[in-house]
Amino acid sequence: MSSRFDAVVVGAGPAGSIAALLLARSGARVALVDKAAFPRDKACGDLVGPRGVQVLADLGLQVPDAGQGSDLLAVGPSGRRSRLPAFTGRSYPGHGIIVPRLALDHTLREAAVQAGAVPVRARITAIEAGRDRTVDAVIASDGQRLAGDAVIAADGALSPVARLAGMLDSDTALWGFAIRAYVPAEVPLPLLVLLDASPWRIYPGYGWLFPGEKGQANVGIGVGLGNRRRQASLRGDLARLITLLSQAGDLSADAQPGPVMGGWLRMGGTGTPSAAGNVLLAGDAAGLINPLQGEGIGPAMVSARLAAEAVLAGPVRAGPAYTEAIEAEFGPYMAGASALQAALLRKPRTTSAVTRLLTAPVVRRAVAGTWSIYWNGLVDGARPRPSAWTARAVQILAARTARHG
Repeated sequence: MSSRFDAVVVGAGPAGSIAALLLARSGARVALVDKAAFPRDKACGDLVGPRGVQVLADLGLQVPDAGQGSDLLAVGPSGRRSRLPAFTGRSYPGHGIIVPRLALDHTLREAAVQAGAVPVRARITAIEAGRDRTVDAVIASDGQRLAGDAVIAADGALSPVARLAGMLDSDTALWGFAIRAYVPAEVPLPLLVLLDASPWRIYPGYGWLFPGEKGQANVGIGVGLGNRRRQASLRGDLARLITLLSQAGDLSADAQPGPVMGGWLRMGGTGTPSAAGNVLLAGDAAGLINPLQGEGIGPAMVSARLAAEAVLAGPVRAGPAYTEAIEAEFGPYMAGASALQAALLRKPRTTSAVTRLLTAPVVRRAVAGTWSIYWNGLVDGARPRPSAWTARAVQILAARTARHG
């Protein structure tokens, strides 16, 4: 069976559904393809950052918010905590939101379908190549042929479409892996935990404890793997994190996590070009996960909007236009943050000392605002204030380091 569309969107997570929604609202005939039956769950911290919240507001979308994520507590290896303030920017609100992926993804997909996107349940296993690096159609395992003037791949960090189109270079990607579970707890503020793997040697990743709905908090841990995608056994690390949180009083001593889910991360805009021919990569498929704190939902939504706008402006120029837009939106931050993450992972003793210093009583008050703005990728669009100016200086320095590294 063959069907023809203006655009085929592969992957119905936040990126794919936002792209399909915008295309359908503008009158495009769009297929929204996913291998799963919805609602379905995903391994995630469930925290949508300010830029993602702004996209939802701009599109008039209501999601089942389980609570606001405003200020964040960063916990250092010493156990000291620094409260990172949330600032309202010129182009984003001063808070995130907490939404379980089971609910978020289902809501966004339903909105896209109601706007006119054609839902297709299929696993994409092949592509039909055209001329000049274009893709005429994607082919499903059941034989369905879905043709489109443009293909938006929002199918995750391992992106089958990117791999089939020859766009994925695993050796240049910055990989990570994370697991999460739900645990009974009332959490007043999101916690992001930087801990030592052994005394004065930083753990090559981060842990988290985020508020959730109905008394169920989201607890998880992620690890950076550098340029090698390899299995990471994190259940023991998660158990250790839960023990530390229990000792600190964030979880009860008898708190038991539920089922554990895991997923790959591709960070820093690495491993693929953002577009090739008429194939545009959005969200995790483009590697748009913050290398420093692991956020992916906000960047996914922003990139989806840029992809849809590029296709609507004209499929012939969509690839180059999208590439330019992604570079302008994410390039300076992602490149510098990737270089900084790589440098921190290479020097675990120095990094342990630095994170202890950042959460020390005197220093944390001086750097909390700068840390918050830069770490969360909010420099661009920040309102003028001293912490924003110093965060911009950090971003410029990190980007310069990346260029000359």
